[in-house]
Amino acid sequence: MIKIDRKFENRVCQGDLIADVEFIEYAEMRSGEIEISKIIFPVVIVLTQDCDLEQDFNNRLKNKEKGGSNQDKYLISTLVAPVYNVEQFYDGDHLSELGLKMQTISKKAKKTDNKFLRHNQNPRYHYLEFPDDFPLPNSVIDFKHYFTTNLEYLKRIKPDNFIGKVSELYRESISHRFAAFLARIGLPST
Repeated sequence: MIKIDRKFENRVCQGDLIADVEFIEYAEMRSGEIEISKIIFPVVIVLTQDCDLEQDFNNRLKNKEKGGSNQDKYLISTLVAPVYNVEQFYDGDHLSELGLKMQTISKKAKKTDNKFLRHNQNPRYHYLEFPDDFPLPNSVIDFKHYFTTNLEYLKRIKPDNFIGKVSELYRESISHRFAAFLARIGLPST
């Protein structure tokens, strides 16, 4: 079971769990009108390193207070990944609203896929077992579904959409697993 910090911080932090985050799938001009397709993810976790988020926050504050002109530490976007309800994940229905049917995983603990998932032995996924008094069910991060979102947008919605923050030790584990997933060597299928 992971530990959750429920203390709200004014800045976006690594490990923040934020509800109802929009992802702009595409924007295109059609017949003189702009069509925008967006996906709203019920919950995401912030993956960007906390040192970068803190430097961005402090640099912006310093520039605002003292009229500085160096924006070298500013971030344009933030890495996040959707956090899926594990029950919907087992059934492969976690993206059903997008018309997608995903792989199913048997809930039986003796089955290898479920055992690997729950023990974080599958590099693509990270299983999150939340405390009973936390408002989220046990969940799964799918590292293949990461995306970027605008940092200013996250700052704006965080006060109303903050659920909690994964504590440091656990967020570092998630960060290392995410980095390992991205660094894997892609071998051609034969």
